Amino acid sequence: MKIDVKIRRLPHGAGLDLPAYTTAGAAGMDLLAAVTDPMEIAPGQRALIPTGFAIALPAGFELQVRPRSGLALKHGIIVPNAPGTIDEDYRGEVCVIVMNAGDASFTVTRGMRIAQAVLAKVPRVAWHEVVSLDETERGAGGFGSTGH
Repeated sequence: MKIDVKIRRLPHGAGLDLPAYTTAGAAGMDLLAAVTDPMEIAPGQRALIPTGFAIALPAGFELQVRPRSGLALKHGIIVPNAPGTIDEDYRGEVCVIVMNAGDASFTVTRGMRIAQAVLAKVPRVAWHEVVSLDETERGAGGFGSTGH
């Protein structure tokens, strides 16, 4: 199933590929860094990386921004709010918050695959307030209460 999404390339995104799946079975599309100059991120620091495009998502969808596993494993580069959400009504530039959780500085260069994006359907909730909830084996236990 393919979903049509409108995308607008911004001037600083000229020459960069649009988000794309790198294999037929990939769930995420690579997001490229649209930095004009190399950007160094020291250990423990965060940075906002531009992608050089804006989008108009269809109603009922979000674009989730996630870390790339290779960058996370090899360099400690993570998306601290993963998954980051691009809402259907947002029309500004898609940017990626990255954090260097590694032990060495990391340099982001133009065109680098910095994160991945997954298009996801977003159902709307209809809350029904009740006096009590059904009982379960777990109950109110949380944060490791299942022993796993």
